[in-house]
Parts: sequence; structure tokens; C-alpha cells
Amino acid sequence: MDDTIKQAIVTGAGGVLGRAVARFLAKEGYRVVLVDVAAASLETLAQELGAKAHALVLDISAPENVAAGCDKIRREVGDISVLINNAGILSNNKAVETSAREWRQVMAVNLDGAFYLSREWLPAMKARGWGRIVNVCSLAMKTGGLTAGTAYTSSKGALASLTFSLARECAPFGITVNGISPAYIKTPMITDFLSTDQQKQLLAQIPVGRFCEAEEVAHAVAFLVSPLSGFITGEIIDINGGLQMD
Repeated sequence: MDDTIKQAIVTGAGGVLGRAVARFLAKEGYRVVLVDVAAASLETLAQELGAKAHALVLDISAPENVAAGCDKIRREVGDISVLINNAGILSNNKAVETSAREWRQVMAVNLDGAFYLSREWLPAMKARGWGRIVNVCSLAMKTGGLTAGTAYTSSKGALASLTFSLARECAPFGITVNGISPAYIKTPMITDFLSTDQQKQLLAQIPVGRFCEAEEVAHAVAFLVSPLSGFITGEIIDINGGLQMD
């Protein structure tokens, strides 16, 4: 086991969940490559984390962008041992209201980007005999989307399948690939996309009676990337306050 290269990538680092994960990894001694399309948010977080952070503005939806971005990371930072595929965009439109363009955009960010980044970093992880990939899925993939739309729900279900496929492929190389399936974290996906009445209805269904804090999800990610989780792979961890039990 070689976890000495404590360098990680967190996509969607400019968002609430991405920031929480990046902060936890930095506390654990990682140098964190912060990836997002939002330059201002990245710069603010990079300044907060100081020498432990390296900001990279990158659109992960296109393979050529990802290839160029990863080459830049290799030159400026070096190898990566941990990849957190957190970037995602939300669509609440159901099937009939979902345009072909919207479908493709959601899939490109939520699914394709995770695949492109994994493909870039797996060879080095395999050669080193150690690595961690964590994909941020969603409760929507199990429920059919209580509030989320068809494209978002489908993209997260496909991301879970990618998790299983990579976990099977990579297990012999000391690499674990897992997912987390959070539900209703306190982010703009809740505050900006759900009405007050929708939020009240959801809270009534969540047994713990509150929404999830981003730091609670970050704790789960920190465990999955640690050496202590080496016998856990191909798993999707639910973080939903008891909303879905299985």
C-alpha cells in the first residue's frame, strides 16, 4: 500500500459540498487540486487553504478539456492518488420537458466528466498500486427522483454503474472506487430550486427532521479515501437521514 502521494482532485470545488470536502482533505494533509468552472469561487477557496490548494478552472464535460487540464496538473502538481468526482448540475425537468440539449449537458457534466477524469488518473494509480476514487451520486437514482428531473436522475444512476464497473476493474490494483448517495444537502440545489412548501414537505418525510450538512458528507468522503477503508469497494453509501432505507 502506497498512500504517500497525498494529492487529490476535487471537482465542483467551488460549490458548498466541494468546499467542505476540500477543507477536510486539506486537514488530512492532502494537497488539493480544486477544479470548477467558477473562477471566483475557486480563488476564494484557494486563498483560504493556502499552500495546500491548487486552483484549476476547467470544464470537465469535454474530453479534450480534461486531457489538457490533467496534463497541466501533472506538470504543476504531479501525480494524484485521490479523485473526488463531485461536479454536477441539476435539472428538475421531467422527461417530456427535457430537451435533447439539456439531457446531453447534464450527462456530459454529471457522468462523462467523472469517466474522463478516472480514465486519466487510473494508469498512474494502477502502476503505484494504490488509489481512491469517490463518485458523488444521489438518492434520486433509487427513488426515480422525488424532486429531481429525468436527466439528473438518470445521470446519477449511470454514475453508480460506472462506480461498480471501475471498482471491479481496479480492485486487484489496490484501488477502491466507491460512491456516496446524499440527499437534500443544504446547498443552492435546495434553497434555490425548491419552494418553501416543497422544503417543508421534504422535511416531513425525513426521519431525522432536517437537511444534511455538507460537512457530514465530507466526513464520509474522508473515511472512504483513508487506508482504513481498503476493504470497501464498489459500495454506495447512503447519506439521507433515513429517507430511504434498504
